[in-house]
Amino acid sequence: MSEAYSPQALAEQVRESFSKAAREFEKDLKSVKFDATVPESVRALAEKTVTQTRDAYERGKDVMEETVDALERAFDAAGQGAAAFNRKLIDISQRNVNSAFDLAKSLAGAKTVAEFFELQSSYFRHQFEVLGSQANEIRALTTKIVADASEPIKHQVTRSFETLRKVRPS
Repeated sequence: MSEAYSPQALAEQVRESFSKAAREFEKDLKSVKFDATVPESVRALAEKTVTQTRDAYERGKDVMEETVDALERAFDAAGQGAAAFNRKLIDISQRNVNSAFDLAKSLAGAKTVAEFFELQSSYFRHQFEVLGSQANEIRALTTKIVADASEPIKHQVTRSFETLRKVRPS
C-alpha cells in the first residue's frame, strides 16, 4: 500500500490545506476595513423603535394586570353567587319539607276520607303556586349572579377598547 493512500497521510494533507486556507483568510480579513459609524438616521430610528416597543410592552402589561384583576373579581363574584344560590336552594328545600310535614300532620288529623282528600288536594294546589314562586326566586337570583360575575369582565373589555381607541394612530 502506498503512503499517499494511508489515513495518516490523508489527515496530514487535510490539516495542511486547512491551515493554509485559515492563514489566507486571516490575511484577507486584516485587509478589509470596517466602517464602524452608524448613520444618525439609523440610530434615531432604532431608538424610536425601542421606545415605542417599551411603551407598547408597558401598556400591554398594564392591560394584562387589569384583566387578571377583573377575572379575579369575576371569580370572587361567581363564588359568592354560588354560595347565595346554595343558600337559596337550602331555604326553598326547608320550606318545602316543612310544608310536607304540615301536610302529614294535617292528614293524620283528618276525621274522614273526604277531609283527607280535600287536605291533600288543597296542598297540591297551593304547592304548585309555591313552586312557581320559588322558580321565580331562583331565576331572579341566577340573573343577579350572572350580572354580578360578568360585570368586572364587561367593564374591563370596555376599558380595553377605550384604551385601544386612544392609542390607535390617526
